[in-house]
Amino acid sequence: MKYSRTDIEGMNSRYRAHLVNSATGYKSANLIATKSKNGQTNVAVFSSVVHFGAHPPILGFVLRPTSVPRNTYNHIKESGYYTINHIHESILQDAHHTSAKYSEHVSEFNQTNLNTEYLDSFYAPYVKDCPIQIGMKFLEEIYISANDTRLILGEIEHLHVANTLLCEDGFIDLSKGCTATITGLDGYSVPQQTKRFPYQTLLNKTQ
Repeated sequence: MKYSRTDIEGMNSRYRAHLVNSATGYKSANLIATKSKNGQTNVAVFSSVVHFGAHPPILGFVLRPTSVPRNTYNHIKESGYYTINHIHESILQDAHHTSAKYSEHVSEFNQTNLNTEYLDSFYAPYVKDCPIQIGMKFLEEIYISANDTRLILGEIEHLHVANTLLCEDGFIDLSKGCTATITGLDGYSVPQQTKRFPYQTLLNKTQ
């Protein structure tokens, strides 16, 4: 199949969303958990968490338009803290359910079997039993006028990694934690690591 920009614009909105989201390939699957100033917790699935640098350790994620209530965004702006938690095979259904649009007074933790966990006196809750849990401090937001979205940047303050995943060189073997990935809007996969390659140097193929 071949689609032009005109074809894409003319598609049914759900079909277009599935198609364009799937075309980018596998994406990270994370639960972002927050807590408001009055103690209201929130947890939601995100597939846009990306690495922006290791020194300082900065991660970002994309927030959809705030023309409708975004509890995750509101809590982060209130408190300045949030956590990123890897979705794993055992919690796929509950993790996906956090995409439902509950009111700001309803915690997704209370609507699923997901549980909060507080570590190191960090303000925001972690999702209990996730193989990787990351405590984040909000740094800045960048408004993207092209589609009314926001890039939220934060700095890692705490990183919790299950011992069985961590290699001697600092590499985290996600496959050992059954970490999931997302395809499109609602497709989940649990990949297996097949190969690691060493740091590459230039080849002189003329010799």
